[in-house]
Amino acid sequence: MTTFDDILEEAGKFGRCQKRIFALLCVLSVPFAGVYVGIVFQGFTPDHWCRDSEVVEWRQTCGWSLADSRRLMVPLVNSSDVLQPSSCEQYEVDWNSTAFTCDTEELDFSKSPITACKRGWEYDYEGRRSFVTEFDLVCSNAWLVDMYQATLNVGFLVGSIAIGYLADRLGRKMTFLISNVLNGIAGILVAVAPNYVSLLVFRTLYGFGVKGGWVAGYVLLTEIVGVEFRRTVGVLYQMFFSVGILLLPLLAYFITDWRWLQAVITIPYILMLSYYWFIPESPRWLLSQNKKSKAVKITEDMAKENKMSLSKNIESLTDDNADSNTASFMDLIRTPKIRKHTFILSYNWFTSAVVYQGLIMRLGILGGNVYIDFLISGLVEFPAAFLILFTIERIGRRLPFASANFVAGASCFITAFIPDSMFWFKTVVACIGRLGITMAFEMVIFVNTELYPTFVRNLGVSVCSTLCDVGGIVAPFLLYRLAVIWLELPLIIFGSLAFLAGGLVLLLPETRGVPLPDTIDDIEFPDRMKEKVAQKDQQLTNLLPNSDASTDKCPAAVSAETNV
Repeated sequence: MTTFDDILEEAGKFGRCQKRIFALLCVLSVPFAGVYVGIVFQGFTPDHWCRDSEVVEWRQTCGWSLADSRRLMVPLVNSSDVLQPSSCEQYEVDWNSTAFTCDTEELDFSKSPITACKRGWEYDYEGRRSFVTEFDLVCSNAWLVDMYQATLNVGFLVGSIAIGYLADRLGRKMTFLISNVLNGIAGILVAVAPNYVSLLVFRTLYGFGVKGGWVAGYVLLTEIVGVEFRRTVGVLYQMFFSVGILLLPLLAYFITDWRWLQAVITIPYILMLSYYWFIPESPRWLLSQNKKSKAVKITEDMAKENKMSLSKNIESLTDDNADSNTASFMDLIRTPKIRKHTFILSYNWFTSAVVYQGLIMRLGILGGNVYIDFLISGLVEFPAAFLILFTIERIGRRLPFASANFVAGASCFITAFIPDSMFWFKTVVACIGRLGITMAFEMVIFVNTELYPTFVRNLGVSVCSTLCDVGGIVAPFLLYRLAVIWLELPLIIFGSLAFLAGGLVLLLPETRGVPLPDTIDDIEFPDRMKEKVAQKDQQLTNLLPNSDASTDKCPAAVSAETNV
């Protein structure tokens, strides 16, 4: 009996075909960054104060500056022990009084009654228009900005389950294409939304397709490469998300209208519909669905593009789980070890989303140059990818994964108690925390992929990652509302979540060098899987009795190496 891993030995485990598909799918991660954290620029809240049409008339008549009219009509409030102009209150003044003059030095309304803004707000745009300024989402309506990000994650939550199910029923490629059709339509609708309610509806639809398609692409990649290349393609696939993080502030700097920025972020999803002609279906999935002839054809095409030749064993290509091709949620909780994996991985998805999104969105409320701060924080993510590649094959998955969470947690705690006067030290520690949580976020998905059998792999990743979406719903409310109480309070919460996540990771099994499991028994009884692999290696060795496995690199020797 020949399995797909055996055939990859002959077809090429990461040849020209897989590299081409890998390059194409990595593009998917770039716009995903704009969707995920674009709120920092699209939902930018500039300096603002109460608007009064009568004051505007006086300003035009008298030639007052914005600062003059603001000083006259806005009271000072205590903010962090500093008196600053209020953003949500104004003096209640009868501007039609004939006693007023254009001399601002003679006008003093400090003893006038104070009232909340009644006629909207004026904004110091700084050249940028956001949906906050367009729909007046400030003061008592500020919580609606949180809803913009929350509805995206609601879409992620529903979409990752639905599209994850479709990916295991319809295939990875078809689901990927369906999601991009939805992304293109919903993304454009977000860009032209006429009011805030429709914006939230379209944003939810946008989230429905974006994440599910991204996960389907990730799973497709891991299923067409050899075991020793899974870590590399998985990490680099996610590293292109960091490329998107770097491009986003550059785009936002030149595209100052949030609607046009949204349109630019959406265009790649429309262009990726052309992938219909350039990427194949996953042969592993086809085998799990008893579609052997299609799997054989695709595998032969892969071998041809890789300039490799296949033996007659291709005709006996099979999958150990072909008789159990219906995936269901119960498969994720029915047996003890898979149930444990589901719980721990789900919590880690939740923590990664809360801490990662929280630290990024925090840049928007700290003041300073948001473009520079965002760019620096994006650069920090690249060392995370290289640290993963350097450690996980030497040390394993579990210890780097747990350590990344511990580092993120400790950095959050330390940053919270560093005084603002030590700006650079606080920035360095915060960047270390961002590095740690980025490592954890990038590791959770490929560890998740390695801990489920083929027939339920996409569903397993999708279901566990729904907690990521719950975390994304919670993160903006946690950040913005707690920061009102104390700016550093969210960091204390982030640190606590990360420490617990690191401890739970230590309870997971090590997956370094272990072939992708095909059946539930491979997870529940790992010793049987080792015996099965050893028997397979021995059978292949016996087919080549005159070869020296230590020097000729026969398939058995290579297979044995990948299982070290």
